[in-house]
Amino acid sequence: MPLSGPAAVYGVPILKGAEMAVEEINAKGGVLGKKLELLSRDSKANADEAVRLARELIIKNNVDFLSGTLTSAEAPAVSTIAKENKIVFLAPTAKTTQLTAPRNLHPYIFRVASNTTIEGRTAAAIIAKWEGVKKIATIAPDYAYGRDAVAAYVEYMKKLRPDIEIVDQQWPKLGEPDFTAFITAQMGKQPDAVFCDVFGGDFVTFVKQAAPLGYFKAIRNRLADGGEVGTTDEAQALGADYPYGIWSDAYDPVIWSGNEPAEHKSFEQRLKTFMRSEYPSGWAIMGYMSIEALADGIKKAGSTDSDKVAKALLGLTFDTPVGKRTFNPATHETESGEFWGEMVKEAAYPFAVIKNPEYIDPTPYMN
Repeated sequence: MPLSGPAAVYGVPILKGAEMAVEEINAKGGVLGKKLELLSRDSKANADEAVRLARELIIKNNVDFLSGTLTSAEAPAVSTIAKENKIVFLAPTAKTTQLTAPRNLHPYIFRVASNTTIEGRTAAAIIAKWEGVKKIATIAPDYAYGRDAVAAYVEYMKKLRPDIEIVDQQWPKLGEPDFTAFITAQMGKQPDAVFCDVFGGDFVTFVKQAAPLGYFKAIRNRLADGGEVGTTDEAQALGADYPYGIWSDAYDPVIWSGNEPAEHKSFEQRLKTFMRSEYPSGWAIMGYMSIEALADGIKKAGSTDSDKVAKALLGLTFDTPVGKRTFNPATHETESGEFWGEMVKEAAYPFAVIKNPEYIDPTPYMN
């Protein structure tokens, strides 16, 4: 998991969530009478480094399973290592559809997160309803995640609103330190709205460079970002600089508006204590869920043998703080949706929050 660099704003809390799950499972006696041991490594959001670490963990540390990677560059690379070594690999956050595409699918890969098809199409459905939008632009990182999400967005938008024109597409690299050229080029095309998939520390950099140039004012804050910049992690990182009025998503809104599941309230209280934070991460839940799913798979298999656990995970339904999730036996994905809403300022909080977060059912967007 990336534990340093711009991606660490998500990577560190994902690890914390996994650590909390391990602690809670072990406090209840572990799995099959044995305690779980979690070994963490910093992949630095680099595919080559993630591959090196995965090999090292398997060969030198003799791990039984792999879980992790944040980005859609790391996950497919590590998936090949899992396949070669016949070891179960759970990806908690990487979204590229390439990870579980038929040509890349194998018995040991499982995805806990949503995917780029669901994300792109959901964003298109949201923006398509905005009044007065005739020209749209996109900006996303130039690698599998950004390319796949934008492709899904464009394809679905053309079906929903064939009258809308795509006037510009920008592709900054992951970890881009200077977005100025991309911002000014896009402003020159005068879009009415933007689909953005810049995320993590890159989004913080992007916002701080775009706001002084009048970027958000020019589009009247009509921007939807599918990179979970609606999380408390991102909101707290930007503070008063957050571009209120944009739309975004989160796997866990953390702060809810009266529709919070009871099981999530308990989870959030435990997470506050574990992370020593009044407003803990919206990403921790993904690390937590990946360990919970794996533990349930081991229990169902009655073994830590990867072949047996892989079979047990097929069709497995497991509990999460935000509802049940099931691994589709054909795709190896939970095919989960996300919570979306407008980012607003509320007096009770010193950062932006999602207004009335709504879980958007991914079913219409999966095929």
